[in-house]
Amino acid sequence: MSLTDDETAIRGLIDRWAKAVHAGDMAAVLADHADDIVMFDVPPPNEVRGLAAYRDTWPVFFEYQKRAVFEIVTLEVTSGRDVAFAHALLRCGTEEGFRRDPDSRLRLTLGLRKQDGRWTVAHEHHSFPLAID
Repeated sequence: MSLTDDETAIRGLIDRWAKAVHAGDMAAVLADHADDIVMFDVPPPNEVRGLAAYRDTWPVFFEYQKRAVFEIVTLEVTSGRDVAFAHALLRCGTEEGFRRDPDSRLRLTLGLRKQDGRWTVAHEHHSFPLAID
């Protein structure tokens, strides 16, 4: 199955974002996000609205990221003419954490829209599975 140009563009956007997160590059993390982004996140605040609030969530994670892994394991993209979604599993954690739980994966879901010929992230959702005994 071959990818469409839009799917290829979206994959590139997500790959750049993940690399920027790992590098702690705030400008690149924000680059392809809509001004009115809504994010549901793991740590509080669990819901943020707007690019300024989204920006404010990253400094603490960047400090954590200095000793952690953040890499895409799987990524699937579905795109239409002006909306798309993507979901991925990422290795996100410390090596010590992966020794305890090597299969731990962060779940990422993105909702994107195309505006003026450019894809932007309008919704971002991060979660970890909850182990229930």
